[in-house]
Amino acid sequence: MSRLRIKHVTGFQYEGEAKASYNEARMLPASTENQFVLSSNLRIEPNSGAHEYLDYWGSRVSSFEVLQPHRQLSLTATSLIEVRPSPHLPHDLSWDDLHDAATRRSEFVEQLEQTPLTAPPPEVVELAAAAVADTATPCEAALRIGEEIGDRVKYLRGVTNVKSTAADAWAAGAGVCQDIAHITLGALRSAGIPARYVSGYLHPKPAAPLHETIVGESHAWVEYFCGGWSGYDPTNLIDIGERHVVVGHGRDYNDVPPLRGVYGGSRTSKLFVTVEITREA
Repeated sequence: MSRLRIKHVTGFQYEGEAKASYNEARMLPASTENQFVLSSNLRIEPNSGAHEYLDYWGSRVSSFEVLQPHRQLSLTATSLIEVRPSPHLPHDLSWDDLHDAATRRSEFVEQLEQTPLTAPPPEVVELAAAAVADTATPCEAALRIGEEIGDRVKYLRGVTNVKSTAADAWAAGAGVCQDIAHITLGALRSAGIPARYVSGYLHPKPAAPLHETIVGESHAWVEYFCGGWSGYDPTNLIDIGERHVVVGHGRDYNDVPPLRGVYGGSRTSKLFVTVEITREA
């Protein structure tokens, strides 16, 4: 078990003055089977009260509005979380049993449908089919798919943007964690394996001493259902462990952006982001 403190600062700088803005943030983690939130807080500047709720996918949402003129909107999310390892539990679910389960519950049906961001190109569909043919169970196939895609797509900034699709990143052979997760989701779903996008954080330095603050960033990986939900980080080719902190789930990135909103009065805005992660235990 590890204890991580995360400070995530983000917001918009406006060209000129925003007369008002209406926003929602998904920056605070929720307690799950493998992580426990000891404390969490969201500070909004200019000062604004927030309405908090769980969205359809179970992510914590802070909805708020700023009705006074402002040149900058800044959010600071601070959380302290205990994280336990998430091992791949043994499941002997057959393909027929998975199909039956996936068609009976809306949770699985929705995570089988492709979105514009995850729709896989033919080569990715073929890769997934080959993984299914070479393995015995859905769990084995899902893990093989994650490993294959993570091995073939390089992590490289500047090649894609927030609107890039899985097909765009696959054609480029590179992208960021968001892109690699989208490609993996498309492959898993094409194989008939329900899969969901996970947003959160990854402590980037496994051997960091206690109380050393590390510059980090938001991260993304996947979870797939093969008898139970299992996670895999295809960007880093690792299982989900004590360095991963889950913030939200969805069909793709569009369901879990850290900050989203609309504003009036200013023509353009610029997003800023910093993340700091400290291991405290």
